[in-house]
Amino acid sequence: MSIDKETVKKIASLSRIAITEAEADAFVPELNQILGWVEQLGEVDCSKVEPMTAVIPNKLRLRKDVVTDGEIRDKILANAPIAEHGFFAVPKVIE
Repeated sequence: MSIDKETVKKIASLSRIAITEAEADAFVPELNQILGWVEQLGEVDCSKVEPMTAVIPNKLRLRKDVVTDGEIRDKILANAPIAEHGFFAVPKVIE
């Protein structure tokens, strides 16, 4: 695939980027070179590469799902400016 000056102008227009004629001329070989690199990556044989999510093997460190600090609602609500019926009370914001 090859990019010409008109394509560069269209890309700039779609991106809402103002470029001059000289800049459009300069971008043509640069974008063609980038597309060449992408085509080279497409030629690499990856059929024997296992899919992975990270470069190093990761294992999740799970903890037991147990309550360690419960039944302290009164202590927590002691810090609240206003508490009602065991909950934080906040000013009404919708009329």
